[in-house]
Amino acid sequence: MTKNNFISVASYVFLIVGIMHIARLLTGWQVQINGFMIPMWIYWVEAFASLYLSFLGFRLSKKA
Repeated sequence: MTKNNFISVASYVFLIVGIMHIARLLTGWQVQINGFMIPMWIYWVEAFASLYLSFLGFRLSKKA
């Protein structure tokens, strides 16, 4: 696997994760871990971070 292919695959993975976080926000799915309910605002941070990393990866793969 070349460096460019790896960057593209990682970018698509981050894109899918970001879309899943957006879907979780829109549908209201909540996560509970050992009796602790994860606040919904954390999903906004995770979605933004995942989509931003995806954007950076796609931009980097176009340069290479």
